[in-house]
This record gives sequence, C-alpha cells and structure tokens, in this order.
Amino acid sequence: MRASDILSYTTGAVLARRGRSLLTLSGIGIGVAAVVLLTAIGEGVHRFVLAEFTQFGTNLIAVTPGRTTTMGMSGAMIASVRPLSMDDVAALARVPDVEAVVGVVTGNAAVEAGRRSRRTLVFGAGPEVPAIWGMRPVQGRFLPEDGAARPVAVLGAKLHRELFQRSASGGAAALGARIRIGGEPFRVIGVMAPKGQMLGFDLDDSVYIPVQRALAMFDREGLMEIDLLYDRAADSAVVAERVKALLVQRHGREDFTITTQDQMLEVLGSVLDVLTAVVAALGAISLVVGGIGILTIMTIAVAERRAEIGLLRALGAGRGQILALFLLEATLLALAGGALGFGVGAGGAWLIGVLVPALPTRLAWDFVLLAELAAGAIGLAAGVLPALRAAALDPVAALHDE
Repeated sequence: MRASDILSYTTGAVLARRGRSLLTLSGIGIGVAAVVLLTAIGEGVHRFVLAEFTQFGTNLIAVTPGRTTTMGMSGAMIASVRPLSMDDVAALARVPDVEAVVGVVTGNAAVEAGRRSRRTLVFGAGPEVPAIWGMRPVQGRFLPEDGAARPVAVLGAKLHRELFQRSASGGAAALGARIRIGGEPFRVIGVMAPKGQMLGFDLDDSVYIPVQRALAMFDREGLMEIDLLYDRAADSAVVAERVKALLVQRHGREDFTITTQDQMLEVLGSVLDVLTAVVAALGAISLVVGGIGILTIMTIAVAERRAEIGLLRALGAGRGQILALFLLEATLLALAGGALGFGVGAGGAWLIGVLVPALPTRLAWDFVLLAELAAGAIGLAAGVLPALRAAALDPVAALHDE
C-alpha cells in the first residue's frame, strides 16, 4: 500500500463511523479546550496583576519600618527601634540616582462636605506623589511644597464625585470648598484624575493631605513607608544598596526593609507562572481521559474489523502497514479533537474577554502548542496496543471469522 492509500483508507475509516468518531475526538477536544481556556484565563490574570503592580512605574523602591524576620512577617508589624522620619526622607533625596522621595502615612477617616459624609482612605503624603506614583490632578493642583502645616486636601476622582457631583443640579464646585477629615477642617485645592484600583484599594476613593497632618491625625510617631523614584538607567540593586547604607548610618542598625519593584515583579511573575502551569495541568487531566477513550474505541474497532484486517493481509498488506493504518487512525482522531478543542477554547476565551472586560484573556501560545502536541502524542500512544493487536492477527483466522 502506498502512503496515499494508507491516508485515504484511514480517513475513510474515520468518516464511515461519524458518530463514534465524534464521540472519540470530543474527549480529546474537551481536554485541549480546557487547557486553552484555563491558560488563557491564567495568562489574563497574570497580565492583569502585573499591570496593577506596574501602574505606578517600574523604577520604584519602597522602604518600610522594621526588618523582615525569618518567619516571613513584615517588620512593619512590630515595633521599630527608630521610626522612619521626614528627616530620613530629606536625607534619601540626596542619594545619587534618586529623583524623588515621598513619605507616606495611610489611615481611614470620615470625610464630610456639607451634609454628605463618606468614610474613606486618607493618604498623608507630599508634593512628589504625582511624579512617583504616576498620578496627576485634573483640577487645581496637588499638595504644595510649603503645605506641610497648611490644612489642604486633594480629592480622588470617586470621592470628588460622591461628595460634590451627586445632585440634581450637577453638584457644587470642589476647589476652594471646606471639608472635614476626621473632624478636622481642610480646604480642597485639587482633584485627581481617575487611577483605578490597586490590589483591592480604590485609589480614586481617597483623599490626600500633608504627611505631617496625617501623622498627627492618626497619632503616629513615624512614617509607614518611604517611596523613592530612581533614574531608569540606574541599577535598582545599586540604588537599593546606597539607600540601605545611608539608613544604617542614620539609624545605627538595619531596622527597616527595602523592596525594589524588580524584586516584587520577579516574585510575582514566578507565582503567576506556577499558577498558569497548575491550571494547564488540570486541563491536561482531561487529555488523559480522552486518550483512554481513544484506546477503548480503537480496541473495539480492531475486534469489529478482524475480517477487514484479514482481507487486507490476504491482498498483500504487511504487518507494518496494518500497524501504520491503526496508528494513523488514532492519531488522526486525536489531532481532529485537538483542532476542535482549540476552536472551542479560543472562542470561550474571546467570549470571556468580551463579557468581562476587566479580565483581558490572552491565549498562551506555548501551552496551546503543547496541548496540541500532547493530543497527537496521546492519540499515538493510545493506538499502539490496538494497532499491535491488529498487526498480529493471523489473516486466515481473521477471514475465517468473516
């Protein structure tokens, strides 16, 4: 038999039993669809979380009070020998390659404007926030350089809408308005552009006040964090070492934790890669189940087609050709199932992206290719035993069964 004859015969055998073939390839199809869909969702989650982490930029260094312990607990949760201070902020601003520094204190307080009140996140920060966090005001300005002792505030986009724009008349003007934060009076000098959420924190539903005011409001001795923006051309590890050396010199010991954006992204990327691999492995279980289905169907096919095999042997087909016929048939079923699964999985990923725009699914082509190759390999492996059995049949005995 020529190669074209083998291919034609195998295709005809698959099409002659359409119902059985469809059920057989659907097992593999479900497995491939599961891999494609789950990895597309995993890749979408991967990109979404990375985008959340990098929305403030990638050339950032964060310093938090307290040294990270071997137990994995952040040092910020235990008392620090020496709190981070505004003097530390001023000193860090002079470190080579550091472009901007801001000290941060956060808390929760009620913000009142007229008869409206909303409990929200309060950021105590400085004028460097727009440059470091990649934010900008759309009305007015951000906290001024000389605003340390002044009771001024900048509203997040959502807080501004809730306090000043939810009325039939369109709302009152926010700039220059008097509000109360934690019972203390402040004057609004700006409104921020929408920024979105960061790991569950709604940055638009927040208010920004001078860090010294926040320290007094929340009765804190030191800053909760110092954020540094460094030159993109600089090595983050080198800048971090300079920051560490300066703070050790000032504090007398390493009672703080330094985290670079590169470190966070590296750890996060590793975790998300493992997550994608796990969901791919879950989908691969369906591939194995589909392979068992092919093994079962091909074993039944050999039993049903004994006379056909005997006739082929009588007409001159060798054992190797019989073996090739059944191996090719099993592989063809697996590849057809893989193609069907890819179409279903890709279509499902596209539909999820349309229905849930916040989760932009993206096909992980390396896993798609791996799933298709695995489908073909599983089909080939599942067809080995039935094919060997078919090739081992005695032609005379097989024709006698007819």
